[in-house]
Amino acid sequence: MLDKAQSRPDLLLLLSLLLVILIYPVLDHGNVRRLILGVLTFVPVALATVRLAQIKAWVWPSVTLMLATLVVGVASNLYSSPRLIATRWGILTAFFAVTVFGLFSYLKNARAVTNSHLFTAVSIYLLIGTQWFALYSAIDAIYPNAIRYSSMAPLDRSSALLYFSLVTLSTIGYGDLVPLDGEVRMLAALEGITGVLYLAITIALLVSAYRQQGASSGQ
Repeated sequence: MLDKAQSRPDLLLLLSLLLVILIYPVLDHGNVRRLILGVLTFVPVALATVRLAQIKAWVWPSVTLMLATLVVGVASNLYSSPRLIATRWGILTAFFAVTVFGLFSYLKNARAVTNSHLFTAVSIYLLIGTQWFALYSAIDAIYPNAIRYSSMAPLDRSSALLYFSLVTLSTIGYGDLVPLDGEVRMLAALEGITGVLYLAITIALLVSAYRQQGASSGQ
């Protein structure tokens, strides 16, 4: 019962991330749907801030970035400016980076494997993909020709960039979206490397914690 109560915030964060990823292409049409999408996108941001406050890691930076995201997000909706949009995505990139580091420090210090750690591990992976998506979106707002969209790609650039980030993170790389600028190519390569290294390091940490847990229970 105690394990379920402790893992509930991590499960809510994971479910909110999955929900946003799944509904992004559905709501990425028209002003009203995009407004709803913006509200729903803020849910994992708020849950991540609450989770970091619980583990006392990177609390003040996350709260500051969350409030900045809210203010700039409202401003970018009222005054549609490429610079404001790029600033909003840039702040979100920094927020997700802080969240990834904070949650990974919690995962790294695990001495046992619980549902909370498993949910956190998956959430971090999705947050990394979301972080790079926000970075690509910031670049796309200023340099819209940095990534080439094939004829088969969705018309909505934002959902297409989310798709591009996730397939790059998982090293699938279908090739229907191609970075043209050298800087964006290097960023995409770094995201693929990050995805591979994260899986390898996280599996090693969880296996080590599981062995410690088994040794402690054996004693």
